[in-house]
Amino acid sequence: QVQLVESGGGLVQPGASLRLSCAASGRTSSTPVLGWFRQGSGKEREFVASINWSGTSTYYVDSVKGRFTISRDNAKSTVYLQMSSLKPEDTAVYYCAGGYRTGGRPSDYDYWGQGTQVIVSS
Repeated sequence: QVQLVESGGGLVQPGASLRLSCAASGRTSSTPVLGWFRQGSGKEREFVASINWSGTSTYYVDSVKGRFTISRDNAKSTVYLQMSSLKPEDTAVYYCAGGYRTGGRPSDYDYWGQGTQVIVSS
């Protein structure tokens, strides 16, 4: 089993930056791929970014390319999502996900955190 706990969400103004963290514990070796998804009110859960174990391979949804950066610190079993130039449309609950292989669908991941709310509003 793997436990994922997100933190770092909050209320920010458009154009601001925010960094989300996700701490993993348990059998983390079974989830070499870590990702972030988000789900806005009334919307389906959407892939945001993923990163492989070594950090050498990252993927992003087009809408966040150039604004968000995913990274990880394996010594701390933590994955980060640095978000910059935030827009109101980035408002959502952000979920950390862990899986064995890279994918852009929720079904590609086996473990999920409880989510952290991000609100971008003036």
